[in-house]
Amino acid sequence: MQIITSKDNELIKHIRKLKDKKYRDEYNEYVVEGIKIVEEAVKENVKIKQIIICNDTTKTYEIPTHIMLEIAKYECIYVTDKIFNLITQVTNPQGIMAIIEKNSKENEIDYTQDIILALDDVQDPGNLGTILRTADSIGLNQIVVSKGTADAFNSKVVRSTMGAIFRIKIVETENLIQSIKEMKKHHFKLMVTSLQTENSIYDINFNKKIIVIGNEANGVSKEIQDMADEKAKIPMLGRTESLNASVAAGIVMYEYVRQKIKKDRKE
Repeated sequence: MQIITSKDNELIKHIRKLKDKKYRDEYNEYVVEGIKIVEEAVKENVKIKQIIICNDTTKTYEIPTHIMLEIAKYECIYVTDKIFNLITQVTNPQGIMAIIEKNSKENEIDYTQDIILALDDVQDPGNLGTILRTADSIGLNQIVVSKGTADAFNSKVVRSTMGAIFRIKIVETENLIQSIKEMKKHHFKLMVTSLQTENSIYDINFNKKIIVIGNEANGVSKEIQDMADEKAKIPMLGRTESLNASVAAGIVMYEYVRQKIKKDRKE
């Protein structure tokens, strides 16, 4: 078994480059780290290019035997502890990471679902990861993201999705306004959250809706608000005037779930 010991190794240099978005886009790859998420990648049958394992992992990180058996069918590269610490992006690494190929059909919007979730310049990677995980929990298979939204393949986003990144298609758009216009042609109506309305999200029928979640500081852009077919606010009984973007997204998405369950029971 060959073990990589040099930081000048071409694969090691490649992995370090993948920390930057421009290289992730150029090579159409991203990195995932940790025992659980690598196991999820195997289960979801995503395109794993290589799996990198710390040579000391069996002593230090204790990767379960069944996982080692599952990853054996892939190209596994072993590195020293020193090299692994050089390429890891987490504080307490578990000694295993994988290079994943992005889905090649990312920009095709699926119009078969009841709702389409769109993000308008959501900046915080933690918020984006949580929104992806929540979307996965309600059965959505895609999210449309504006050019100004944080990169979904950023390591922090990937970790916080807890594997949802493998099941959610990221549809990146250069012009969210034009993309919304195209969605409307498929008989979807645009709903945005706004404080400038008396309507509640509980008054909205979540069927064939585009739901836009706005920027943490500025909310949904005025241009998109002006395009809205419906505006609604999340009722709040306390003194706080606004909610975290991922919390707001979760509340809206689960109102859709509540309505869907109610409808299914009637049928």
